[in-house]
Amino acid sequence: MTDTPARLLNLLSLLQTPREWPGSELAERLQVSPRTIRRDIDRLRELGYPVEATMGSIGGYRLVAGRAMPPLLLDDEEAVAIAVGLRAAAGHAVVGIEEASVRALGKLLQVLPGRLRHRVAALNAATVPLLTGDGPTVDPEDLTVLANAVTNRERLRFGYRAGDGAETRRQVEPNRLVSAWRRWYLVGYDLDRDDWRLFRVDRISEPCATGARFTPRELPAEDAAAYVASKLRRLAPTYTLVATLHTPAASAERRIGGHGDSEVEPIDEESCRLRSRGDSLEWLAMRLLMLGCEFEVHEPPELHAHLRALAARASRAAGAA
Repeated sequence: MTDTPARLLNLLSLLQTPREWPGSELAERLQVSPRTIRRDIDRLRELGYPVEATMGSIGGYRLVAGRAMPPLLLDDEEAVAIAVGLRAAAGHAVVGIEEASVRALGKLLQVLPGRLRHRVAALNAATVPLLTGDGPTVDPEDLTVLANAVTNRERLRFGYRAGDGAETRRQVEPNRLVSAWRRWYLVGYDLDRDDWRLFRVDRISEPCATGARFTPRELPAEDAAAYVASKLRRLAPTYTLVATLHTPAASAERRIGGHGDSEVEPIDEESCRLRSRGDSLEWLAMRLLMLGCEFEVHEPPELHAHLRALAARASRAAGAA
């Protein structure tokens, strides 16, 4: 094999298999001399691939963990599996990997061959995820369009439904996607309104990259996450919850999960103080009832009446006198 780039790619593909490759076997596979294999190994190392050589009769070459993540080669089955997995992770907003999933999915779909795109689409169409979250659902395909526009600094057009139901068309220079409080948000500069805006992604429809590039503007905040946090503090949540839970703090934290808008403070071994936020009394009541323990609400006062109404409704449904 005389084509050096093609040979290096084939060599890298072999080394990604979790085993040690004797130099003689690599040379035979690639139809080159052992000396050429040694030179190619040096080239891969220069490119950042951590190739380790071991001595002895069963020694050889293998990839090991390095300080940085170099590009990897994927076969068709691996590419499809990763695309489907990333789509699921992006759609469910798994805590800690939401944005990374969207960025990775956007990069992968951008270079995925047409035949594999069809396979991914077929798998997505034939399967239905079991949703476990309580937030609004977002189409990962829309997230991918938005993420690519952010990465490529490309203007977007989309339909947007406001909180009062009003439908508008927007042209936006996207800055960042942010996942916060069970929702996805797009931070962008609205060209028609000549100002920065925050868009809930579940209210965005038919996002389309226009192809027009732009120079990023200076965001009026430290970063996109800080901008979203400041906006949400002014707009929502409306209610702040303070309650005493009659359960150990560790148990409460496990039941609450990864909600970033909740704090648990131990009182003693058998009780703790919960501080949380929500944009509706219904959400706060359900959060408390689903903890499976006794509790006392201190704030907000409106929640007391709402819980009494829920209790009366539950009693009627249960046939209580």
